[in-house]
Amino acid sequence: MLNRFNFDRPLLFATLLLAFSGLLIFGSAALGVLATNEAKFYSIIKSQFIFALFGGSIALFIGIVINPLIFKKYAIHILLFTLLLTVFVFVPGFSVYHGGAHRWIDIGPLSVQPSELIKFSFVSFMAYWVSAYRKYFSNYVFGLLGYVIPLSLITILLLLQPDFGTYLVIFCSSFIVYFVGGATRKHVAILLGVAMTGFIILILARPYMLERVKTFFDTTHDPSGSSWQLNQSLISLGSGGLIGQGYGQSVQKFNFLPEPIGDSIFAVLGEEFGFLGTSALLFLLLFILLRGIYIALSIEDIYLRLLSIGIVTILFTQSFLNIGSIIRLLPLTGLPLPLVSQGGTSFVITLFMLGVLIGISRYKKK
Repeated sequence: MLNRFNFDRPLLFATLLLAFSGLLIFGSAALGVLATNEAKFYSIIKSQFIFALFGGSIALFIGIVINPLIFKKYAIHILLFTLLLTVFVFVPGFSVYHGGAHRWIDIGPLSVQPSELIKFSFVSFMAYWVSAYRKYFSNYVFGLLGYVIPLSLITILLLLQPDFGTYLVIFCSSFIVYFVGGATRKHVAILLGVAMTGFIILILARPYMLERVKTFFDTTHDPSGSSWQLNQSLISLGSGGLIGQGYGQSVQKFNFLPEPIGDSIFAVLGEEFGFLGTSALLFLLLFILLRGIYIALSIEDIYLRLLSIGIVTILFTQSFLNIGSIIRLLPLTGLPLPLVSQGGTSFVITLFMLGVLIGISRYKKK
């Protein structure tokens, strides 16, 4: 039942706190760029803060006030639009090539990463598909192909860029929606078997991915090359101790940590705020996760319940993959930390998704 003004205020507060904390952490990490390139520093600071304070605020507000059931009505259209937009990363004149990948397109003065849009559009589509056809899930067409066909298109588009980290987030979040929605054991076994085989083949076929796996198991492997980022991240975290060196006092962000404003930003946080600071961020992320699960369990509508689960799984999976790779729990993925790392599109879309989750909370059972 809709309670227009009874949205989840604790989740809204936690979202705003995470976004504000993320901007502070980013501002400090960006000082590492200032030391080498002053023009680039002011450019990324301007870009991130404009996206955050203007675009992010608007996205959060729209997510909260919009009727979330509209995403169910247009789930297929939204997915097709984001897939089409992603195709443009391969079109000369639109594509932006950076860091060995085609992941961005130029839209006027802005660079947009379409794969960030697919995260939401695909879990929305899966929530729609499952809610509409789960009673037919014993049938291969509805139970397996309805998931595999669009997932295959996404797989091709993202691995060609390449963007394996984002693909992992999309696969994990959509799979959880598919599994929780009532997928049969047989279909799940087939899907996981094919996925594991594909991942192994991909790792063996892509030299840079194989290097990351070798680095994960042996940090002394190529210490000045593929192991450099992991070793410098561990040094940053270790030097932070219990309470850290203080805000802005990280040494590793100056010419030691690759991408201190990107996927290494958690290491900067650990160096400046120590174990207590990293624990606070983890607690905040965990609170948002648990609050999202609570909202999902409080919703009667199947689509909204599954969409809620998909949104929190996206946030949790990306955070886990980023932080896990920095603390050597997982191989390096290159994924940004949501609402903390550099990435205007990621920042805006993450706030939009959390806004949608807050908006869904208005439909909780009394």
